[in-house]
Amino acid sequence: MTDTATATRTPVLRTDDLVAGYLPGVNILNGCTVDAYQGDLIGIIGPNGAGKSTLLKAIFGQVKIRGGAVLLNGEDITSLKADKLVAKGVGMVPQNNNVFPSLSIEENLQMGLFQRPKVFAERFDFVSGLFPELAKRRKQRAGSLSGGERQMVAMGRALMMDPSVLLLDEPSAGLSPVRQDETFLRVAEINRAGVTIIMVEQNARRCLQICHRAYVLDQGKDAYTGTGRELLTDPRVIELYLGTLAADEDAKRDRKEPEA
Repeated sequence: MTDTATATRTPVLRTDDLVAGYLPGVNILNGCTVDAYQGDLIGIIGPNGAGKSTLLKAIFGQVKIRGGAVLLNGEDITSLKADKLVAKGVGMVPQNNNVFPSLSIEENLQMGLFQRPKVFAERFDFVSGLFPELAKRRKQRAGSLSGGERQMVAMGRALMMDPSVLLLDEPSAGLSPVRQDETFLRVAEINRAGVTIIMVEQNARRCLQICHRAYVLDQGKDAYTGTGRELLTDPRVIELYLGTLAADEDAKRDRKEPEA
């Protein structure tokens, strides 16, 4: 996507010089600007503590915003509550506790559409087209699913409201390498179906391989940006971030056996 092309269009979602944090006087984001245009698959990478997940939570009204703004198609949605954001077309899949384990797959998807229950059949057909296994096992309890399967349910539930932008917080976390690859393929497929995606990922190399553009966060600011391929081969990013991130991933795998 060229600068000329983006300059003439309004981003689907923009964070404009965002300052945010959890505790009074302590900011995690320190002026973070991210643009996502229609059809974009945006990757957010960076070292631990850089503010990646905080960025998504700030967009989704879960972190106190102290400066800057969040814009959806040019409309200021800063600090709106989650239910209002979902109604306006913002979906989010958190990293942890992202399904209702005691409910069936179908009931989880129904929960994603509680604001518009009359279109369940239509949206279920769409989600089933992306995740056929969900339709085949719709009566199975979500708590009995593997980590990768639960991730499919969580993404499917977020898609039930037909969001214009989908926020994904480390969708491959805790999964085996095979399940990670499947997850990234699913993310790319959702994006090809017309959903703009902003994805935080610790698996930086794999993220950069599939995203259109990416932002490297450091100390709560967007330190570098470019296409995924540009950042994969950028000497500064490789030296300062990719090596560190790869080491972080190795350490996490050593501490915990990935879930199937």
